Amino acid sequence: MGNAPDVLIVGAGLAGLCCARRLQESGVSFQILEASETIGGRVRTDHVEGFLLDQGFQVLLTAYPEAQRVLDYAALALRPFYPGALVRYGGAFHRIADPWRRPREMLRTACSPIGTLGDKIKVARLRRRLLAGTLADLFQRPETSTLEALQGAGFSAAIIDRFFRPFFGGIFLERDLRTSSRMFDFVFRMLALGDTALPAAGMQAIAAQLAASLPTTAIRRQARVSAVRAQRVTLASGEELHARAIVVATEGPEAARLLPGVPTPGSRSVTCLYFAAAQPPISEPILVLNGEPTGIINNMCVPSLVAPSYAPPGAALVSVTVLGNPYQDDRTLEQIVRAQLAEWFGAAVHQWRHLRTYRILHALPEQSPPALTLREPQLDPGLFLCGDHRDTASINGAMASGRRAAEAVLAALGR
Repeated sequence: MGNAPDVLIVGAGLAGLCCARRLQESGVSFQILEASETIGGRVRTDHVEGFLLDQGFQVLLTAYPEAQRVLDYAALALRPFYPGALVRYGGAFHRIADPWRRPREMLRTACSPIGTLGDKIKVARLRRRLLAGTLADLFQRPETSTLEALQGAGFSAAIIDRFFRPFFGGIFLERDLRTSSRMFDFVFRMLALGDTALPAAGMQAIAAQLAASLPTTAIRRQARVSAVRAQRVTLASGEELHARAIVVATEGPEAARLLPGVPTPGSRSVTCLYFAAAQPPISEPILVLNGEPTGIINNMCVPSLVAPSYAPPGAALVSVTVLGNPYQDDRTLEQIVRAQLAEWFGAAVHQWRHLRTYRILHALPEQSPPALTLREPQLDPGLFLCGDHRDTASINGAMASGRRAAEAVLAALGR
């Protein structure tokens, strides 16, 4: 790379890695500056006692167009979830299946108390509408909140409260469904067109695959940036680095710290608890939703039933998602979560061993309307910005934003 690359990229998350990948394709030299020792940004996986713990419950939607463009799915050994969910409501679990993939489950889904028969017919109409046209067309449609869009489509309060709130609340990290309807349309389309999957080696394998295509000297770790100006970066150590272009590829709050003119996008937080169990509480790789108005859990699953490599032999890994950052301390929160799980699955829950609790204060940028527009990467001459806060708040958005930033840099450099 040399001492003076053409481009300095701040952050080795998915946006920064995809930016670097695109620059490399065009023969432009670059250096990635990563504050920590680990790449991936918020897409990270810890190895704990033979378990793979993603930092927060995360999945890859295989229909993501940017992911399809840059990732080798076969090498990731993706393992899919069951296309549907088990919804806890009225003291029992009710199966909701995607009838286009599980037609044999259509009758049971239609007869479930998770919404009316009319609601299920409306889902089919919604699917047909959201699969029509191109992705670009979706982002040109009128924007409102997800809740207002669902109500406008005629869905009953029953299916909104029992299914849409916990299911999309787990994706948007808020059950009020105030997220942009454009984001809902995008995610619904991705869910309809592909699988929801986990890489066999954990979610961080996505970042590792992207980084593997870059030169070994491309990423400088433990290089925290304290200030950014056009064509100049200052590290926390006081060292100054220069390049023809600077790309800030960090999460939203860090981007706002480094670039005072950039507003903070707002943050949605989430808390994830992991447990080791001798036996899984369910028997299939399916998402479990809390369709009731009580209880602290939003959703749970057993990742080791999706990808067996997530747990050592003879054990199961249970993942529980609590939205936000609860005020209780970790020990009290664990007790509350365990009590609700015991109501669902019985006394065996009390034998589960708590592995770790993750409190992720900035898990997603806020994307309430009017919000969801693709923002231009170039801020000033020689200064560019990318990340999921500049696109859809998703893995796809981070990756696409990184590529678009690289293409803007190439244009600015005349390449």
